[in-house]
Amino acid sequence: MEITEVRCKLVSNKDDRLKAFCCITLDHEFVVRDIKIIEGASGLFVAMPSRKMSDHCEKCGGKNHLKAKFCNNCGTRLTESRTRRNPRNPVKLHADIAHPINVDCRKRIQGSVITGYHEEVEKSKLPGYRPVEFDEPDDEVPEII
Repeated sequence: MEITEVRCKLVSNKDDRLKAFCCITLDHEFVVRDIKIIEGASGLFVAMPSRKMSDHCEKCGGKNHLKAKFCNNCGTRLTESRTRRNPRNPVKLHADIAHPINVDCRKRIQGSVITGYHEEVEKSKLPGYRPVEFDEPDDEVPEII
């Protein structure tokens, strides 16, 4: 597997730990979006795309994030015990959508993404800089007939 393209969109809030959203293309044919670059205590790191974990309201069956206090659908107060579990095994509030399955792959992705981020930061200092657009026409999926 080869990382054939890295695109980073810098985040404008300078006080935030989130520095950029990135997309990578693998072998010119598979894209992973919503990779985040975050400033941690020991430097930049890459966070893979994830989704919030949810469950369903006991009253109406509506879907709600695990930290929600009220149902998004019917407004019923949700029980707090949904997220309180054994302290040795905390509740997962997010689940990865895509992620590397070994250390070598993680290092390759992280190295490429952080290099792409630094390149975009340098470009942003030039006059006439235009931020990367993720939804460019070449990203469109052809219509299936």
